[in-house]
Amino acid sequence: MQGPRRRVHALSGRNLARTIATGYLPLLLATLVVVAPLAWMVLSSLKGPGEIITTDLTVLPRNPTLENYAQAATTVPFVRFFVNSVVVTVVGSTIKCLLAVLTAYALVFVRFPFKRSIFLAILVALMVPPQVSVLPNYIFIAGMDGLNTYWGIILPGLGTAFGTFLLRQHFLTLPPSILEAAEIDGAGHLRRLWQVVVPISGPSIATVALVTVVGEWNDYIWPLIVTDKPEMMTLPVGLTLLANSDSTAQAWGVLMAGAVIVIVPILIIFAALQRFIVDGLTQGSVTG
Repeated sequence: MQGPRRRVHALSGRNLARTIATGYLPLLLATLVVVAPLAWMVLSSLKGPGEIITTDLTVLPRNPTLENYAQAATTVPFVRFFVNSVVVTVVGSTIKCLLAVLTAYALVFVRFPFKRSIFLAILVALMVPPQVSVLPNYIFIAGMDGLNTYWGIILPGLGTAFGTFLLRQHFLTLPPSILEAAEIDGAGHLRRLWQVVVPISGPSIATVALVTVVGEWNDYIWPLIVTDKPEMMTLPVGLTLLANSDSTAQAWGVLMAGAVIVIVPILIIFAALQRFIVDGLTQGSVTG
């Protein structure tokens, strides 16, 4: 009799009201805060100038049009911006993830002096804002004639303290017996890494890859500093060029269309990899 009474009590009006007030309502508000600006941006990109700059607020466009997208594509070289962003993101993210995997493996499974000190330095790097290194990096890249080049955009950001930390924490949870068995079979460090550690660390590596791709794609400050030629600008920097090309109120729809072009690819990648995020962060947060 005790069990059924508890189930009825769990579905009581007071308990449901508490669940809605403390669970679903905050979740709904947080979702609205995130989704509402994105939805407004997409809807505004389909509106004409008269529907955006008006005292009569309209949520849905009366006559949806893709004219803003066509104008954005012809005003600035968006195709070139897109290619630049793809090159920088693919090359930069690949090297970053590779370095994170190799560094984390070394910090866990390789014996060498000052390993703890190096890990502490990585933790310190997590706390240092990236803006601190902008001036030294610019002097270094400019001195090597790296302005307006792909490698000049990619090189200063190749280190990833977050990815190294997350993967190290995950590698610490791996059963030592698996690595010991591979070592007995004569596998060296590289073989143990690529044939044993990497295959069973998919969610954590995918999480690092997703965070890295998002960061590379959305990076604005550094590409803005080291590029002043349109043919080398990335998409976020290209939006600045689009905004400067027309500063009138009529340009809001075009700017919204450009922002949609920038954000859609990364949303697709996020939707494809989001199932790995929780698993990856959970695996990397528990040590054995």
